[in-house]
Amino acid sequence: MRCLRLLLPILVLVVVATIGSYGIAEDKAADAAAPVTKELPAKELFDGKSLEGWKATDFGNQGKVVVRDKTIVMERGNDMTGITFSGKPPRNNYELTLEGKRIEGSDFFCTTTFPVGDDYCSFVTGGWGGSIVGLSNVDHMDASENQTSTTHDFKKNTWYRFRIRVTDDKIAVWIDNDQVVNQNRKEYSFGIRIECDASRPLGISSWCTTGAVRNIRLRELK
Repeated sequence: MRCLRLLLPILVLVVVATIGSYGIAEDKAADAAAPVTKELPAKELFDGKSLEGWKATDFGNQGKVVVRDKTIVMERGNDMTGITFSGKPPRNNYELTLEGKRIEGSDFFCTTTFPVGDDYCSFVTGGWGGSIVGLSNVDHMDASENQTSTTHDFKKNTWYRFRIRVTDDKIAVWIDNDQVVNQNRKEYSFGIRIECDASRPLGISSWCTTGAVRNIRLRELK
């Protein structure tokens, strides 16, 4: 009996160690089976000195676009002012980041139009009076009425960081560290309002507002 009492703690330790090893093996197997998203180095889309790689968007009655202090300033237009990328952006599995601020006015200041597969979509930054954010369009509804619609308090002359991630499954958007969009792509259609047609394939624009952008980067995801 005394030998049995001495052996019992050893047996318990062996069982616990065996179960722990099995759990670790399961975790490793699950990690191996999970898909891995590889992030390639980000490409700078704005050199901080010129509009190289971009062009002022011809909306009609647009304001001036100038490069000043390492930023692109889109002066107030009637109604829209913006820039359109001259290159060929990826259509899926990429992440676009930029910083933007509202200088003057009360509407969107760096709404971004971007590819989603064979289609396009826009992320609205403070539209409809200054606070509405969301995707335009989802199932033919714009950011003021679809499920991505929310509000954000944008202060003038304050920089905000926007991150737009397009994968095969989702469109996700962050403002600074807060995720504001997490939209599934399956069984949904995406498009843009007619006002943003000239922003394709990739563009940034303001509405009756002077806005500025900087640090525009694009990273492909593999």
